[in-house]
Amino acid sequence: MAAGWLRHLSSDQIPVYSAGSTPGAEVNPVAVEAMAEVGIDISGAEPQHWTEEMIGEVDVVVTMGCGDICPVYANKRYLDWELDDPAGCDLAMVRGVRDEIGRRVDALLADMTGG
Repeated sequence: MAAGWLRHLSSDQIPVYSAGSTPGAEVNPVAVEAMAEVGIDISGAEPQHWTEEMIGEVDVVVTMGCGDICPVYANKRYLDWELDDPAGCDLAMVRGVRDEIGRRVDALLADMTGG
């Protein structure tokens, strides 16, 4: 959802990767539905494992409850957003997570662009 928000809010002007340390088999269909409600299509997203190449290309790494599992690379800004995991949750709960992620991505984008 965060990658979808960033692509949307930046009008695809900021490169973004979405990956995880233990990605699922598919994107949560309830998350796809929740994002569609706000006009953001993430239906084509595919879960993938992060790579060193991805980390090397970015300035900011946002994790969501990754803790000690995620590696730390020098000269990167790290943000760990403690959020409820929407996996297996109903649409109402996922909407709350969606909205919180949207607020955080909006604030991050403003910080990154000086806006």
